[in-house]
Amino acid sequence: MPICTSCTHPTPFLYTVYESAYNFRLEQCSSCLAFADPYVEYDTLTIALDLILLKREVYRHLLFNRGTGSRKAGDGTSALGVKVDGDGGDGEDAKQTTECEEHSESEREKFRWVLIFKLGCSLIFVDAFIRWAHLSQPSPTSNLNGWSVVAFESFLRTLAGCFIETIAFHAGITIASWIVLRSLHFYHLWRGTNLDENVSGIRKQLRLTHIPLTLLYSSLTKLFLLTSLSIWRPVPPSGSASPIEVNPTQSRHWNTTLHQYPLVVSALEIFDEDKLDREWVIRNVLGGMSAGFGLRVVLDCNPIFTTMIILVGWVAKTAVAEFVSSWVGGDEKTGEMWLAYSIP
Repeated sequence: MPICTSCTHPTPFLYTVYESAYNFRLEQCSSCLAFADPYVEYDTLTIALDLILLKREVYRHLLFNRGTGSRKAGDGTSALGVKVDGDGGDGEDAKQTTECEEHSESEREKFRWVLIFKLGCSLIFVDAFIRWAHLSQPSPTSNLNGWSVVAFESFLRTLAGCFIETIAFHAGITIASWIVLRSLHFYHLWRGTNLDENVSGIRKQLRLTHIPLTLLYSSLTKLFLLTSLSIWRPVPPSGSASPIEVNPTQSRHWNTTLHQYPLVVSALEIFDEDKLDREWVIRNVLGGMSAGFGLRVVLDCNPIFTTMIILVGWVAKTAVAEFVSSWVGGDEKTGEMWLAYSIP
């Protein structure tokens, strides 16, 4: 059953289709009275931008509502054939509805596995290209054919390393998430808590396939910024000419002013190109924060638990990176750089 993207309350349908697929009306959530899912009428570009901006509503739409929740006007049934109006019917009708719901859930589970495979292969390829472009340093004096063969072999090793590390990270996150959710479930049973009243709509609809899919969606922000840095790298100015002419009087004035505040100067020096590794910050800091945010949305639990889950995934990925770094890097220096960029 789909959920409201604002309050996560379960709702039987998200919109009503009338004469054609382009003639529909959004439905209101019975709990918060907002539109249950406004993203059903958004285009792909808007959804992708909101996903990069880490909006929790778009996570809920993609994970729980995508391809479900429509109702045909006049017949009282959803697009999946589940009856949403009326008194519920007799026992035979209820049995048919249950079979239809189980069938639709199995179809959605199959769809999520296919989506994980397609999206995972695409993002692993992009990540491998970014890391290969950063780690590889081809010699300009080498032969072109020899350089191409060496570069291709290096890229294949990088691709294999990224694939193995991604599998380890997702497996660690999924196992840790399952342990945390089962522990919370037994804790609520031990305290005698009514699960139907205290568990949100997300937790009721959560499946294990949602977790790796969330991690893939969360990595889009990191990969988008890393791709931008790989394409538009900062070019240092040449020694013969400066790209920007600066007034000498104004330059002396700013230098004199800044030297009066040594703490400010020290803080600004952190952002120098030779001291701040932007790729490392985006991959490690921003990548970890976006993954934690996605898990916070899909697991709907305390941020302390999501932080612990992320740490478990990092430990699993780092252990695998230690194992494959010498083979992927080819030498000690490149292997150390591979380990530095192995955190998601």
